[in-house]
This record gives sequence, structure tokens and C-alpha cells, in this order.
Amino acid sequence: MRTTKAARLLAAGAALTALTLLSACGGGEERPENAAPASKAPVQPRARQPQVNVLPGMPPVEDPTDVYAADRPNRLSPVVKDFPSRVYVPNTQSDTVTVIDPKTYRVIETIPVGHQPQHVVPSWDLKTLWVNNDLGNSLTPIDPRTGRAGKPVEVHDPYNLYFTPDGKYAVVMASMDRELVFRDAHTMKVVKAVPVSCYGVNHADFSVDGRYFIVSCEFSGEVLKVDTAAMKVVAQEKLPFQGAMPQDVKISPDGKLFYIADMMANGLWILDGDKFTRPRFLATGKGTHGLYVSRDSREMYISNRGEGTISLFDFTRGRLTKKWRLPGGGSPDMGGVSADGKVLWLSGRYNAEVYAIDTRTGAELARIKVGSGPHGLAVYPQPGRYSLGHTGIFR
Repeated sequence: MRTTKAARLLAAGAALTALTLLSACGGGEERPENAAPASKAPVQPRARQPQVNVLPGMPPVEDPTDVYAADRPNRLSPVVKDFPSRVYVPNTQSDTVTVIDPKTYRVIETIPVGHQPQHVVPSWDLKTLWVNNDLGNSLTPIDPRTGRAGKPVEVHDPYNLYFTPDGKYAVVMASMDRELVFRDAHTMKVVKAVPVSCYGVNHADFSVDGRYFIVSCEFSGEVLKVDTAAMKVVAQEKLPFQGAMPQDVKISPDGKLFYIADMMANGLWILDGDKFTRPRFLATGKGTHGLYVSRDSREMYISNRGEGTISLFDFTRGRLTKKWRLPGGGSPDMGGVSADGKVLWLSGRYNAEVYAIDTRTGAELARIKVGSGPHGLAVYPQPGRYSLGHTGIFR
């Protein structure tokens, strides 16, 4: 039998009255007789992080106080979570990439690539590893899901490779051509070639907002500041050391400073990127080369290629705290930190080997023979939302 409209209205009114009475009696939840009264303290609002006015199209900054906030241990993107963990080692004099299983410390494959591979670079979207065949004038793509190499892409003088934070462009460090070449990040077609007046552009890192990046010029001892959107060099500085050879570049967690390794000055240049004023210097060790940030953003591992050591820099205290020495010596160069943050992997540039180093103690876990002239190895996958290039700069 259908309920009449009047009856439905009466039922609704009765329900409303019942709810009102419940509210008057202290709400719909029962409280134990001896429970303490609810606190009358005001609810404190969460502290809001200041918003960063980022490069258009760039993902928002997760934490303006720590640019590496997305790089915490094992915090893998859904894109890479099923990729096998591997260490990819480009051997410049063997024209190969050695693939290491980091669980067993064993070489599982050797991939032939183009002439003089310098770095293995994760793409912005994390889906491809690009091998930079410098003298082969090509990029060899590797699928990190399968480990298979694809057809090389013709790219002139690709000493190193970066990606703009908006994911639109690849930036080729054309060292001998003396150019920064902006290319489509997917097709690698040239969009704009930017001539530079310095010699040996090689490494870089981007500001927190992605609007500029700092580039080192190895052979003329200079650094550049480049406007990302305008694709234009906006400042240039000669380092105050005769014979300076700047190498790797890394931004501080708070985004205020850039650290630039110098293998001839044997230390770090510390630069205010926004102001681009004269940098100060910190001695670390002979042949300072690669810079890698710990998974908790507290320390930076600094490879001193000329003396077989790794220096540790504390960001909070702004000073060096330790120095690890490889037993039996070596030539620690470029590399990266394992996804869990427990192992630092570095190539032994002049020893045809790779080092696995315990990040808690500095102990050498393994020394693995590879091809000749190992250089910019990539540990992959690593935590992060996207890649800015090199051997793995993730944000």
C-alpha cells in the first residue's frame, strides 16, 4: 500500500524532532560515565608552507624548506615501483654499459652502446634511461622495465643531459660545441641552441622555482646562470681560482645555495644562486668531483676522485663532518644513492671498477670490476616525482 504525501510529511517531521532532541542532549555519540569532558582548548591550524611561484607547467613544490622532500627512502613513483633495481654504468673507453644487480653485487649484463658513453640519465617522466654517447653523437634509450636498449637517437655532442622542471625540454650540455641545446623532451628535436662564451659546459642544477639553473664550465673555470623559460644566459662568473675546473652542481635542501665541485681547486664553491655574487670556497679533498644528497636531506656525499675518499658535508651545520677513505685507494667519481638510502654507488673512473659504500659507516661493501673508464653511473629506480637529469636529480 502506498504511503500518502501527508503521512510522509508527518514522518519527516517526527525524525527532525528526534534529531533536535539528540543534539540538545550532547550529540549522537554516547560517552562513558567516567569519561573526561572534552577539551575546550582551541584547535591549532596547521602551519601553512609558503607557496612557491614556480615555472609554469612545473609540478608544485612539495616542501619549500626541502627541495628533496620527495626523495625519501623507498618513496618510489607509481611509474617506477615495478622496475627492477639496477646500477647502470657507462664505460667511456669500452663503449658499453655494465648492468649490476645491487642485491648480489654481480654484473648481470653488458650492453653495447655508442662511442664514449659519459652518463646514464633518467628522463623527466622516469620511463626511459638515456645513455649519452658523447663522441658517438647519439643517445641510446634503455627501457628500465626490461633492461633492453632501443634504437639510438641522433644528437650531436651529448656530453650530459638535463630536463627542464616543466618536463617540456631536454637540455643537452654540448661541451665541445659550446652550446646549451634545448630539445623536445620526447622526440629530441632541436627547439633552440644557445651559444655560450665559456668552455666545457658539463653539469647543472635548477632553482627551487625552476625559473633558472646554474651551469658549470669545466675548461674555462666559469659558472653560468640560465633563464629556463627564456632559454638565455643571464649571468656569468669566473671562479676566483687559477686553473679552476668546476664539475658537479647541487642545490642545498633549503634552496638558498648551490654547491659546485672543483677538481682542481680540490673543494666546493658555495654560491648564492639568486644573487649570483662571488662564491666562497670550502676545501674537501683532491679531485673533488661528484655531489650526492642523503635520503634524509641532512648530508651531502662528496667524491674526491684524486685521493680515493668521500667527504661528508652537514647542511645544517654548514661544515664537513667526516671523511671516508676507500681501502686500497681508488678514483670515486659519479654515481647515486640507493632507493633505501643505505648504499652510495660510485664509479671508479681510472680503475675500471664500481664502489658500493655503506652510508652509515663508510665501509666498502663491494668493489666490482666493469669496463674501461666508468663514469656517470645511474642507480635506478630512485625515489622522486620527476627527474631533472644527470645521473639522477629527483624532485
